[in-house]
Amino acid sequence: MGLRGYLIKRVINTAILVIFVIIVNFVIFELLPGPNGALANLTGRAHGCDQCVKNLQITLGLCKGFDANGACIAPSLWDKFAIYFKNMLTFQFGQSQQSGNPVLSDMITTGRLWNTLTLLGTATAVALIIGIFLGVVVAARRGTIFDSSMVTVSLTTFSLPTFFMGIILILVFALWLGWFPSGGVTPSSWVLGTPPLLEQILTRMRYLFLPALTLTLFFYGGNLLLTRATMGEALTEDYITTARAKGLPERTVLFKHALKNASLPIVTNAALAFGGILGGAIITETIFTWDGLGLWLFKAIGWHDYPVMQAMFYIIALCVIGANLVSDIVYGMIDPRIKYE
Repeated sequence: MGLRGYLIKRVINTAILVIFVIIVNFVIFELLPGPNGALANLTGRAHGCDQCVKNLQITLGLCKGFDANGACIAPSLWDKFAIYFKNMLTFQFGQSQQSGNPVLSDMITTGRLWNTLTLLGTATAVALIIGIFLGVVVAARRGTIFDSSMVTVSLTTFSLPTFFMGIILILVFALWLGWFPSGGVTPSSWVLGTPPLLEQILTRMRYLFLPALTLTLFFYGGNLLLTRATMGEALTEDYITTARAKGLPERTVLFKHALKNASLPIVTNAALAFGGILGGAIITETIFTWDGLGLWLFKAIGWHDYPVMQAMFYIIALCVIGANLVSDIVYGMIDPRIKYE
């Protein structure tokens, strides 16, 4: 099978998986406790006039229409699923019960999406760079004190809960030393006026540092251990012995030859890490009151804000599915030995 056939097959499999995710997402919220499932409570705290509530009920498939007395004409389960399926494909997630605004609008225009992309993107990228680099180094020095100490530190940070590391960092760097703010995205004083661009960037970096450091410490250990394991196998291969016999620098042997051939599991791990970015970091964002998608989802759970939860679960699943598709395609670009079968 050629590249074109492989891509077509993967796209079809991805489409089937998306449909399956939509079905599961619908079933989960339909079976939640409550009259007629969780979807029946969507307009319980809806904002606006009675007609607005009725229009929302029709849009979300809760009612097919209303009789002469204004009573809701309940649709069948299939009718509700058909409307829900269309809404998911067109990203019409309904209105948030917290704000009364469209869910997609609350996600994008409020800055939550940008805040999460900034936090998770920075932490994930830095953790990948540090983890892969140190993984290569410790693999080359396997059995030494440096190897043992790096593995111990990475296992420790990878095992500690993020809320514990976050509280310790706040205690040390925010309360004791006063170097960084303990939480938030921007100062409250910005409401009165926006400072110059350079000051904005530096201030945002100060607010970003502690939550990004927390997630970096948590993420990098897994990357280090994975890289160390895959590199350990690659360094025993004959082509590595040949490369060293040719007199190539050790840096070239490690990063150009060994790492390239050991990178397939690392690529999958990196793709899944970036695929989960839009899921936010619920615990870390809550600890640092970082106004991102993770904190938004946490508040939605407390509010029983089902449109927000449905939208977030659906988008997270889409990102992970897309990340898997990208990693499968990148495989063949990295390693020509991969056959498209």
